[in-house]
Formats: sequence, C-alpha cells, structure tokens
Amino acid sequence: MKSVATKVSKPKAGQTRAAKSDAGFSYKGYTARIEFDAEDEIFTGRIAGISDVVGFHADTVKGLKAAFREAVDDYLDTCARLSKPPQKAYSGQLMFRVSPELHASAAVAAEVAGKSLNAWAEEVLRLAAERQSRR
Repeated sequence: MKSVATKVSKPKAGQTRAAKSDAGFSYKGYTARIEFDAEDEIFTGRIAGISDVVGFHADTVKGLKAAFREAVDDYLDTCARLSKPPQKAYSGQLMFRVSPELHASAAVAAEVAGKSLNAWAEEVLRLAAERQSRR
C-alpha cells in the first residue's frame, strides 16, 4: 500500500482556509458561492455577482440550501423596505479589451463558423464556463 503525505498550512493573513465548490445553488435569479471551512466544519456562502454582501452559513447541505433561500428573501425584503432596487447579478452585456491580433483571430473564427462575432464569443464563453464548472 502506498502512503500519501498531504501538506497542511495555516492560511496567510486575510485568507480563510476553505475549499471552493464548483456547484452552487440558484434561487430567484441569484446564485450562491459556496465554500467549506474544514477547520470549523461549516459551509459558508454568499450571493455571487453582486456588490452587496449577503452571506449565510450552515453545517449541513440541506441547512445551507435553506439558509441561502432565507438570505435571498431577506435581501429582497430589506431592499424593498429601504426603497432600494436589489442588484441583479449580471446585465448580459460584457465589454473587455483584447489585443488587435486576438480580435482579428476571433473575427475570422466567427466568420468561418458562420456566426457574428458576438454569437461566436457567447458560445466560446459558455463552453469555457461549462468546462470550468465541471472541475
């Protein structure tokens, strides 16, 4: 039988000891970013994609799902009480800069695929995001 050693180190200042999960929960258009803190043996989460900080935690997956739904409902209720529109995760519009060479390569690839650059880029980003989420 082979022995495997694992190095465990203390987190640096400002870091937490947590393993990210690629899976998240979705509810009312919001998605949870979930981590597990092995030291405290607790799941923690926050609503992903908004600048408002909305967190939740539980010690079971079932409890975490319930805590997430409660956090979203509380966030929406609080926004309504404050007459503040709740943030939505993303608008669907994305703008970023790339090198002229990459821009040209992408435009040619889109043309060869018979798609607009926007449709081609959306497909490429979707495939990359799906591949990343399976890790």
